[in-house]
Amino acid sequence: MIFPIAVLAGGLATRLRPITEKIPKSLIEINNIPFVLHQLNLFQQNGLNHVHFCLGYLGEMVKNVVDNSIFSKTMNITYSYDGVKLLGTGGAIKNALPFVANEFFVTYGDSYLDINYKSIETRFIESASDKSGLMSVYYNSDKFDTSNAIFENNKIVLYSKKQKTIHMKYIDYGLGILRKSHFQEYNIQTNFDLSDIYEKLALTGELIGYESQKRFYEIGSLNGIKDLTKYLNTNQL
Repeated sequence: MIFPIAVLAGGLATRLRPITEKIPKSLIEINNIPFVLHQLNLFQQNGLNHVHFCLGYLGEMVKNVVDNSIFSKTMNITYSYDGVKLLGTGGAIKNALPFVANEFFVTYGDSYLDINYKSIETRFIESASDKSGLMSVYYNSDKFDTSNAIFENNKIVLYSKKQKTIHMKYIDYGLGILRKSHFQEYNIQTNFDLSDIYEKLALTGELIGYESQKRFYEIGSLNGIKDLTKYLNTNQL
């Protein structure tokens, strides 16, 4: 695997309280194992050996668990922190740029995406211009959450969390590929959302799409935790 992966794992997880009052979302146990270790196991199985965590709320707890796991010995794992001021998902990635290569995967600390990462990387390499990014999508039709993307001819022609249209049948799957250059115009201290970058790339015709045929799993909701627990029940570390 060529690209590293940046994991956005700094959120406050207020929707899951009281579960997350004393632990960060990444340490919620799924089948008696902290979620972050399930995630690292998935990355390693897919050949991703450099993982960078963008941490914030109770981030040192995540680092301690990871540093004391087998993955700290078999993978290159690095960390950055929001600090006192929350940076937003875009700002957190901007803050992490010194730790990653010019092109890198981006995902979320509450997402479990059991797909072929190498295939996504190959699509990007074969299709990208020097300005392109990539967003993976899933045909959702408002099933799991509100659809937010129009995917046509292997491109995301419209993506927005704010501008909804009836033509949006796909949803951001939670895994993308971006470049350091996509963040140049943003100040390191600016709080901005990653969706701003994806939306701009779509509007300029530079957002490649990759459709996943498999549903996504997440631990951002109680139902999501239940679904993932069932899915991983026979796939313990």
